[in-house]
Amino acid sequence: MSKAKDDKADQKAAEARLRALETFDLDNPEFPPVLEEAALASGGYPYEDKLKRKVYEEQLIQLQLELLKLQTHVGEAGQRIVVLFEGRDTSGKGGCISRILARLNPRHARSVALSKPTEAERGQWYFQRYIAHLPTRGDIVIFDRSWYNRAGVEPVMGFCTPDQTANFLRDAPAFEELLVRDGIHFFKIYLTVGREMQLQRFHERRHEPFKQWKITEVDRAAIGKYDAYTRAEREMLRFTHTAVSPWTVIAANDQRRARLEAMRVILTALNYPGKDTDVIGTLDPKITKSGAEHLALLNGADEDAGRN
Repeated sequence: MSKAKDDKADQKAAEARLRALETFDLDNPEFPPVLEEAALASGGYPYEDKLKRKVYEEQLIQLQLELLKLQTHVGEAGQRIVVLFEGRDTSGKGGCISRILARLNPRHARSVALSKPTEAERGQWYFQRYIAHLPTRGDIVIFDRSWYNRAGVEPVMGFCTPDQTANFLRDAPAFEELLVRDGIHFFKIYLTVGREMQLQRFHERRHEPFKQWKITEVDRAAIGKYDAYTRAEREMLRFTHTAVSPWTVIAANDQRRARLEAMRVILTALNYPGKDTDVIGTLDPKITKSGAEHLALLNGADEDAGRN
């Protein structure tokens, strides 16, 4: 009897969440409590609580010191590092990038966030405008969104044709292989966020005065396209997760954990003098997976939905 009551309560809660999702109004100053309650666990996030601030700040400063050691080595050895951050809107790409760069020498470590292409750039080879921002020897470049716009926001929002996306998915692995063969240390990090958590962050941006500049018309349109972005994400991983340039996917409902994980993705992969593996630790398999593992989860979720 108790189990039957629990099942009925779970069903009612799920129905309430679904109604709240269907009727969500970004301009309403009150965020639906049922969505707030479900936000952290949305998308199957494995942790019930966010990482405590004190723990986060202690680990953050230690990992930033490791990044500074890495940058010193990169400069002395004349190496080059490129990191792409991709992911859903509000997944925390900018926050990860700012923490990575916070204590590095800005002369040799920078972020690149390109605006929409100019008329001249639209007439160029698609990858051309990104090539100008690749690093010289001794430098680190982090792309806050990249050429993967053509696999995500552009097809979802109708900014490119299906043929253009298909050509990109074919060409991107070859382009990235050229970068790796030329000696660039190349990382692709994709941040995911559950639907309820994404809506909560959109709502914060809309109603907090210091965040309102982050809301764009594309963001508003994205609110109703969560499933379309999931389909684009699946195709992107299917075609561009390769042995030479693999994706690392981080579940980012808890931004603190995601920021630390993004740093560890870079630090665990590279060797440098004075590297402290005890400080760096290991990647958390609960929230950090390879592109292939994440794709398998997406495909499994589709199969489950088809059976139901």
